[in-house]
Amino acid sequence: MVKFPIPPTIKQFATRFSEAGFSIYIVGGAVRDYYAGYSSHDYDFATDALPNEVMALFPKVIPTGIKHGTVTVLFRDEMLEVTTFRVDGEYHDSRRPSTTTFVRSLEEDLKRRDFTINALAIEVSSGKLIDLHHGIQDIKAKTIRAIGDPVQRFTEDALRIMRACRIGAQLQFGIEEATQKAMQTLSENLALVSGERIRSELFNLLDSPVPSIGLFALHECHALSVILPELTAGNNIMQKGNHQHDIMRHNIYACDAAPRNKPLVRLAALLHDIGKVAVRKEQSDGEVSFYQHEFHSEKMAIEIMERLKCSNAEKNTVANLIRNHMFHYNEDWSDGAVRRFINRVGLEALEDLFDLRLADQTAIYGRAYPESLHALKDHIERVLKASSALKIKDLAVDGNDLATLSIPRGPIMGLVLQELLDTVLDDPQQNQRETLLKIAKQFYEQRINIEKS
Repeated sequence: MVKFPIPPTIKQFATRFSEAGFSIYIVGGAVRDYYAGYSSHDYDFATDALPNEVMALFPKVIPTGIKHGTVTVLFRDEMLEVTTFRVDGEYHDSRRPSTTTFVRSLEEDLKRRDFTINALAIEVSSGKLIDLHHGIQDIKAKTIRAIGDPVQRFTEDALRIMRACRIGAQLQFGIEEATQKAMQTLSENLALVSGERIRSELFNLLDSPVPSIGLFALHECHALSVILPELTAGNNIMQKGNHQHDIMRHNIYACDAAPRNKPLVRLAALLHDIGKVAVRKEQSDGEVSFYQHEFHSEKMAIEIMERLKCSNAEKNTVANLIRNHMFHYNEDWSDGAVRRFINRVGLEALEDLFDLRLADQTAIYGRAYPESLHALKDHIERVLKASSALKIKDLAVDGNDLATLSIPRGPIMGLVLQELLDTVLDDPQQNQRETLLKIAKQFYEQRINIEKS
C-alpha cells in the first residue's frame, strides 16, 4: 500500500498534539481522494482531544462548530479544521442528531460516518492508514457503500443520498446495490433537508468532471424529483426536430458540456429549458413548438434558486443567461442590433452566454458549432471600437440635465432616458449633449404629453 504523503507543516501541527499526549488523524475526502488517484490538500482532522483541549494547544483558534466538537486552528498561515471523536445520538428529523457525545475512540468515531470510502484515517505521527470498514477495497472496486445498515445511515441524514451521488460523479464510482435500494426507499426525506444544504451538495456535484453521472444517479433513486421536480418533469417528453434527447436529458447533457470552472453557467444549462414542459404545443402536422419557453424557464429557475437559498447575484446571473439564450445571430444584424444585444445581456455576461449557447448545441447535436459566435464576437468588437455608449449612464446627459427641461423625475424621466439610449444605440454619433437635450425635449412634448392627455 502506497504511503499517504504528509506535508511538513501538517507534521509540525500534529506534533503539538502528540507532545500533549493526544492522537490526531487526517480523515475524510483527502484520504479517500488520494487512494482513488486524485490529489487533495483540503485536510480534515479528527482527534481524541476535547475542543477546549485543542484550543489550549494553539494561540489562535476559532470555535467554528464547537457544539459538534469542531474548531478551526490558525497554524502557519493555514486554517486547519479539527473535530473531536464523537458519536451521535438518535436522529428524529433526517437532518441532525438529537445529541452529540465526545469519545476518545477513533473506532467509535469512524463507525458513525456515512460511506466506507469516507471512513479512512491516517495517523499523522506515523503515516499509518486505518481502514476499519474495508474502504480501500471499495475504492479499488470503484464502489460507494454505506457503513453498516444503509437504511440507518440515510435515515440519520437524508443529505447523504445526494452526497453518494455527488461522490459518484466526482470519482466516477458506482453505488452498491443495498446502498442504492436504501437511497430509493428514503429519497422523499430529502424534502426535510434545508435549501442551503441541498444547494451546497448540488454545487459540489456541478463541480464534478461529469455532472450527469451524479444527476442520473439521483434520478435513478428518485431523489432528483424531490430536489428538482421541475427538471424531472421533462423526463420522456421528446422535442423532435434536431433534438436527440427528451427535455430532461437535454438539460442534463447541456450541463455536462458547460465549463466546469463556471458553476453558474452549468446551473443555467441544467435549467435553461425546464419551461418547455409548460409551453409545449404539438401542431396538427406533428411539429412541436415551445414558444417563449426561455421566459418560463427563467421564472422557474428563479423559484428553484430561491428554494435553494441562492444569493441575489447568483439568481440574477442565471436568470439573465436563461432569458437570453435563444438569440440567433446572422450577418443581417445591424450595428444598432448588436449594441442593443449587448445592452440587453450586459457586456460582462456575454462570454458566459456564449458558453451556454455552445453547451446547448453540444446537447442537441453532439458537438458545438461556434462559427456564428465567432462572427458575432467580431461584430461586437467592431461596434465597441466605434462607441462605448451601451447603458443610460454612458449618455452625454443625465437626470439633472433633463430636469432643466422641466421633465419630472421618476418613471417619466426614465422613459425619456430610455428613448435617448435607444437613439444612441442606433446611431452613436447622436450622443452629444445638445443633440440629446433637443431629442429629449421633443420626445417629452410630443409623445409623453400627448399620451398623458
